[in-house]
Amino acid sequence: MKESFQELYEEYHHDLFSFIFYMVKDKPTTEDLVQEVYIRVLKSFDTFKGQSSRKTWLFSIARHVTIDFFRKQGRRNKQTAQRFDFDEHVNLLKDQSPTPYEIAEKSEEIQLMYQCLDHCTEDQRAVIILRYIQQMSIKETADILNWTTSKVKTTQHRAILSLKEQMLQYKGGHTE
Repeated sequence: MKESFQELYEEYHHDLFSFIFYMVKDKPTTEDLVQEVYIRVLKSFDTFKGQSSRKTWLFSIARHVTIDFFRKQGRRNKQTAQRFDFDEHVNLLKDQSPTPYEIAEKSEEIQLMYQCLDHCTEDQRAVIILRYIQQMSIKETADILNWTTSKVKTTQHRAILSLKEQMLQYKGGHTE
């Protein structure tokens, strides 16, 4: 079990950290929630039946831990409405892989998209993060969210429309 857990950690830790960070946008909270995910993984590792991939199982646990956090904090709506200041958080993610900031820095369009992501619903944001940032399939996303693939597709479509609308509003209000 120790080797399997270590493999799981090495293979998915950065993606897991990024996923939770995109949801809560606070490094200390992300670290706490990642630790909670690993505690739950260790407690239930022996009962994992392999009905989904290990990655899907791990991200499903992460999603539930994050939702539990929001419920406990009573901050779900507040978190969704907050804007994320990339300049303020540039040094938060230290890893050999590119951080979300480094990726966003490559393109103003991508950076704007990350900022506009905060205006999406929590479900829309989760789908966008899983599908496009974590590059998961529709089926994997559906398994993690415990939804049908149809619901993922519909939510993804609405999220993209919302992002486009937000980006157009931003561009229309800010001439360069």
